[in-house]
Amino acid sequence: MIKRLATNFSISLEAVLANKLRSFLTALGIIFGVSAVIAMVSIGSGAQQEIMDQIKLVGVNNIVVKPIVEQEEGQIEENASTESGKKNLSTGLTIYDAESIQKIIPGITRISPEIIIDTYVTRNAFRRSAKLVGVDNTYFEVSGFDLSQGKFFNDEHIRYGRAVCIIGNNIKSRFFSEEDPIGKKIKVGDHWLKVIGVLSERYISKKFISNLGIRDYNMDVYTPLNTVLIRYENRNLITDAKIKLFNRTAPEEREEFPNYHQLDRLTIQVQETEQLNGIAQVLSKLLKRKHNEIVDYEISIPEMLLKQQQRTKSVFNFVLGAIAAISLLVGGIGIMNIMLASVLERIKEIGIRKAVGAKRKDIAFQFILEAVLISFSGGIVGVILGILIAFFISNLAEIPTIISIFSILLSFGVAVSIGIIFGYTPARKAAAQDPILSLRYE
Repeated sequence: MIKRLATNFSISLEAVLANKLRSFLTALGIIFGVSAVIAMVSIGSGAQQEIMDQIKLVGVNNIVVKPIVEQEEGQIEENASTESGKKNLSTGLTIYDAESIQKIIPGITRISPEIIIDTYVTRNAFRRSAKLVGVDNTYFEVSGFDLSQGKFFNDEHIRYGRAVCIIGNNIKSRFFSEEDPIGKKIKVGDHWLKVIGVLSERYISKKFISNLGIRDYNMDVYTPLNTVLIRYENRNLITDAKIKLFNRTAPEEREEFPNYHQLDRLTIQVQETEQLNGIAQVLSKLLKRKHNEIVDYEISIPEMLLKQQQRTKSVFNFVLGAIAAISLLVGGIGIMNIMLASVLERIKEIGIRKAVGAKRKDIAFQFILEAVLISFSGGIVGVILGILIAFFISNLAEIPTIISIFSILLSFGVAVSIGIIFGYTPARKAAAQDPILSLRYE
């Protein structure tokens, strides 16, 4: 049995090699189809992983409140006026808003306030722009951050605003490339902060930084919220003075309205996904009342945007997968056509093989093997081409790719299946040839 299989395989291989160009042209459909499958699955898996990383970065079930920094006096006067005719004034987004939200609105698990300051980091005569972010430990829980070194803030750091910080991975690479940063000091703005921790590196593509309002966390310096308010800036303390000065200034002399918000971002984690929209509506009404009917904030749900992006990419990958499947189908039809033509060309050969003792199943198996060899070799070339295409697209469009064993095995499985399925009809036709008529065929 094994000898018979080896003989049939040898004859099939010889037939394929005898017509190299025709075999290659026949395999082109398989090559393009398999390479498309490999590339699409790799790019789709990379895109899926990237989206999951972004969901982790913005947090799960989060509502984000951001202040509207610029607001003209005309808008305030038109939208917010009291019965006495005086202008309503808002104290902006503050820590007290965060406390009220936590106390009043049910279904909220965590609230993370942030203050973000554009500044410079200096050490050993090297200076680089960075962001100083005032947070508490809730921020790291909501955003899913882990430490690669050191520890998070303790109660004393948070309560008294100690001069300590946790740095991003890239800050460590640039300022502490050859030494352990824990316990050492780094100058952030006008103040020296002691490094107590280093965040694990987080990958984020540039397009998501702009699309989702996400910073490059690896280049941030994190310090307790009170440290920023005490040592750097508390915009809420001068809010009234700024507004009074603005009101006393003639309209033609007024400059851009100053940022009077104490917080730059407020992230609210909701317990259940189904509660996101309802809590967002209640939150909007609460903030509007606390801000004296002035809507100087915006509320967004990043998870919804991410899900929409994921849905869009899924549809895109489905369309590309369908195109790849069509390519494989066309390749299979090409194999069947060539093998049918091959049967007509080799009728006499079939008659001779039958005359010397070959059975019908030997003839059928020979032609099926030829189809499988063509599709299998096309699959190998297609896998290599698909990997190259995936890397090319990844570098060109900055899209991450994940080449899995599954996609390679799937491609080989599809290639072999196409050889068997589309090679069966020609093989059956060859096996059905009458040996006497075949020997007389010219």
